[in-house]
Amino acid sequence: MRDLEILTETDKESLELPRTSLEENNVTGKRKLYIESYGCQMNFSDSEIVTSILQEGGYSTTANFENADVILLNTCAIRENAEQKVRNRLNNFGYLKKKRPDLVVGVLGCMAERLKTKFLEEEKIVDIVAGPDSYRDLPNLLSEAEDGHKAINVFLSKEETYADISPVRLNSNGVTAFVSIMRGCDNMCSFCVVPYTRGRERSRDVYSIIKECQDLLDNGYKEVTLLGQNVDSYKWTSEDGLEKVNFAQLLERVALISPDLRVRFSTSHPKDITDEVLYTIKKYENICKYIHLPAQSGSSRILKMMNRTYDREWYINRIDSIRNILGEDCGISQDMIVGFCTETEEDHQQTLSLIEYVKYDYGYMFSYSERPGTPAAKKYVDDIPAKVKQKRLAEVIDLQLKLSLERNNRAIGQVQKVLVEGFSKRSEDFLQGRNDQNKKVIFPKEVHKKGDYVMVKITSCSSATLKGEPENS
Repeated sequence: MRDLEILTETDKESLELPRTSLEENNVTGKRKLYIESYGCQMNFSDSEIVTSILQEGGYSTTANFENADVILLNTCAIRENAEQKVRNRLNNFGYLKKKRPDLVVGVLGCMAERLKTKFLEEEKIVDIVAGPDSYRDLPNLLSEAEDGHKAINVFLSKEETYADISPVRLNSNGVTAFVSIMRGCDNMCSFCVVPYTRGRERSRDVYSIIKECQDLLDNGYKEVTLLGQNVDSYKWTSEDGLEKVNFAQLLERVALISPDLRVRFSTSHPKDITDEVLYTIKKYENICKYIHLPAQSGSSRILKMMNRTYDREWYINRIDSIRNILGEDCGISQDMIVGFCTETEEDHQQTLSLIEYVKYDYGYMFSYSERPGTPAAKKYVDDIPAKVKQKRLAEVIDLQLKLSLERNNRAIGQVQKVLVEGFSKRSEDFLQGRNDQNKKVIFPKEVHKKGDYVMVKITSCSSATLKGEPENS
């Protein structure tokens, strides 16, 4: 994810473009897999699990879909635009399917779970439909498809966490990695399809998480991001019931693996993030002082319609606790939806005032997109005109851009610890990495390299990026 920039409606579309970085691993005699991922970090993490399962099943990988025997699209259903991009991509593969009828095309993930058998009816090119909890069954589904049959498994599990599977790291810089700690969501926000496409919450065995993080460190990785739809609700209990671990305790255990292993997490829910979590972050230098805390709206009335289970005052209380415990420099980012059903100008102004109060470092901002089957689609009318949505979205974006620049200006003159992730996009004379607050920092390469921690004095900034000079090179 492009974590460090203001994400607008247009920017979000770029996140939904297909991304794959499978290495060429064309073992003679093995069928070749090509996989593309769309949407959120959880989907990219799932693609790493899928690749591991299929490599164990005898598949090699290819970075070129034209060389593939199997093409899989791991999909997102959170917005209509995301689904349309998948359909357009399938059309692009149509010519290849005509030339090679034995090519197997599969759709995985949230869009597969939402549409189920309907997807096979609508998209004739598709041979396999597999939901997020059925990836272990992919070798069997592929075998069916290779015998000329359509295959589907969209069973949602109450237990599946893929805890025993070692992910094949895709799109990896060899420095940072995602570690999934739980699956599913119990929050039932009225606008969201996730509870229906990923099922109920279940937490992964704490020891498998620690082992995965330790293995990453042993293989040269310097940072892990603990992933979940709502990481703060992580709760694991041993089979004998004698050991119970909550998210704050898990966070501490990961931090204690090594002071050289930087720890991040995403995403937090305002109703669940506790002072215990905040004090754990404060206690350990290697836990990044950055929290992504989606608000979705600044209006208590709209939040109630969204079924967010907190109001404006609760959210502000959590923000105040973050600032009081972790300090004014702690990075905070947001998700905001404008134009939700019945939203008035007063509701919109409350959203703007919340953004002004919090002074977020950056945000992910969208206009409301009705999703079929959600409570909002069943109960409410999507009654805000598109032009009004666009106007309100523009106002939210403009305010966030102003605040992002203000927040970044605070860093000028500071010396910050940056983990180098690679070369700057513009020049190999410069390196780029992220600071504690999850902001991109660019500085001259000099003697430094990918994977180094570098102390950088910030000298200038834009609303999205910090620039500086390394100290004591």
